[in-house]
Amino acid sequence: MTDNAPRAAQSSPVSVPPSVASASPVHTGAVMFGLALGTFGIGTGEFSIMGLLPNVAHGLRISVPQAGDLIGAYALGVVVGAPLFAILVSRLSRRGQLLLLLSWFALGNLASMLAPNYATLLLFRFLSGFPHGAYFGAAALLAASLAQPHQRGEAVGRVILGLTIASLFGNPLATWLGQEMNWRYAFGSVAAIAVATLVWLHIFLPRRDDHSASSPMRELGALGNARVWLTLGIGAIGFGGMFAVISYVAPVLTTLAQMPPAWLPFALAAFGGGMIAGNLAGGWAADRALMPSIGAILVWDILVLLVFPFSLNHVLTAFVGTFLIGSNMALVAPLQLRLMDVAADAQTLAASLNHSAFNLANALGAFLGGWVISSRHGLQDTAYFGALLPLGGLLLFAYAYLHERRVHARRAA
Repeated sequence: MTDNAPRAAQSSPVSVPPSVASASPVHTGAVMFGLALGTFGIGTGEFSIMGLLPNVAHGLRISVPQAGDLIGAYALGVVVGAPLFAILVSRLSRRGQLLLLLSWFALGNLASMLAPNYATLLLFRFLSGFPHGAYFGAAALLAASLAQPHQRGEAVGRVILGLTIASLFGNPLATWLGQEMNWRYAFGSVAAIAVATLVWLHIFLPRRDDHSASSPMRELGALGNARVWLTLGIGAIGFGGMFAVISYVAPVLTTLAQMPPAWLPFALAAFGGGMIAGNLAGGWAADRALMPSIGAILVWDILVLLVFPFSLNHVLTAFVGTFLIGSNMALVAPLQLRLMDVAADAQTLAASLNHSAFNLANALGAFLGGWVISSRHGLQDTAYFGALLPLGGLLLFAYAYLHERRVHARRAA
């Protein structure tokens, strides 16, 4: 979906907040840290339950696949909440958007901690997902506005780095806390991180109106853009394979690799390390060859999922396989940047919808993995079936890429 023109020439302009662009390097660094701290909290809230599914299932007296539905409920909350919130807060400043979204997220996790039963926890997990995509969208746009045009991918990657660091540290720590004390404390710790981020950004985000004026109708214009939908489709399908495996990583590793349950936090840390490596590689590649990087990452995802079951013959190789599963995170920054390029004036909605797509992939992957387990397939088959999802994303990418080349050819003619 690109030609040989320079990257900056292809990009839709992203407004530079005057109050932030003129800030000192120290102030700008503080803003970037706060944005990444928010993604760290959101990432911990999204992924920590994956290592606690047996604990949640035991505590609520439900099956592990039923507990897995809590992952899907959060993901569907992101799918619904991202466009809804992006439209509703479009007239607010970036500061107002981010503070409102963090407040909702903190309350949602506090309610999850206090949920008395499975039905209410399912509802609160759904509601907790509402601000996820809109926060990532607003944070990514603000980060991109602080960077040079040829470094936007790396700037977005630095914001997403909070999410990947959550997988390396936040998720294992929350898992350990939930195992040693009670799974409810994992949600309580996420609420505390959200409150800390809220205070940090309240201090360091400029108080002036810091983004170009928008409106709900202008944002809705993204929904009529075929290039936006194609990009979202690639993420919604192609990113799901990782979740077909990682959603059930606890039973997969303890049963097939004979990993002691006490080692699960370290396995989740390996997954987080893979996410960090993939995220940094994806941001770097996006700034150099955006569309080819998307296709190459999808091919890599397929290969990793097909190889993963062979890593489960030994505990040590299982760590390597889990690390490689995490590297699928490389897809996030390129698709986020692609949406910025094709969204024209609907930047906020398009950037938010990217995380709706990824969490639709989350729900799709978790559902597929649960179906595989419930259908009495082997646990290792979650990876084989999961590989079908990046394969589907690759086919959609090929169609989108050829379509874009035809458009460029007609324009040139």
